[in-house]
Amino acid sequence: MDIMKLIKLERSLIPSCDVPTLEDFEKLVSSTCSIEGVGAYKIGFELALSYGLQAIVKSARKYTKLPIIYDHQKAGTDVPFTGEKFARVCKNSGIDSVILFPQAGPATEEAWINACKKEGLHVIVGGEMTHPKYVETDGGFLTAKGIECMYLTAAKLGITDFVVPGNKPERIKYYRELLKDTDPIFYSPGLISQGGDLTESAHAAGNKWHAIIGRALYQSKDITAKAKELASSL
Repeated sequence: MDIMKLIKLERSLIPSCDVPTLEDFEKLVSSTCSIEGVGAYKIGFELALSYGLQAIVKSARKYTKLPIIYDHQKAGTDVPFTGEKFARVCKNSGIDSVILFPQAGPATEEAWINACKKEGLHVIVGGEMTHPKYVETDGGFLTAKGIECMYLTAAKLGITDFVVPGNKPERIKYYRELLKDTDPIFYSPGLISQGGDLTESAHAAGNKWHAIIGRALYQSKDITAKAKELASSL
């Protein structure tokens, strides 16, 4: 897989597979994998801790060859040398891409990005999250400058793919300008169930944008119909 471009489409729907069982996961994948506009699948810690990454990838591969993104929620927050271990496990499990939120500082960020790239993993880096009380000015622990540095450090290391909060379109615009020299590709959670508007966030992000949708998709009565509706609106 070309690690420089994970998804062939410039805009796509990425189902966020935060479901409790492999049966639920397979239902979600099988119901959406043939829909035009679905670009990848994002899995998180619930499935990973319950079943292991290899089992999850094996289940997905029954139905699709689309990329599997592992969101460790949050990776990149340990000491630098552990990045090699993380990257090796992900690669050996068949994961295509990983999301890092390097809140542990630049030494860890650089080590983890380099370790993942060495293993041939596609790397997506996030900084700002969707929920309240994350940034210091909103009562959180992290400074706005520190969050900017997460993105800019990644950009200096050749990363072009970034997670930005889908329910904060004004922040998407800000990061689009901040990272304009990288010709950035954005991925956004926080849509619909967390208040983000697809149209508004898509406009803020520009042409290269992937909408990460979780509860609004997998909790719908008709997953296929909902996925078609969402994909067609991008």
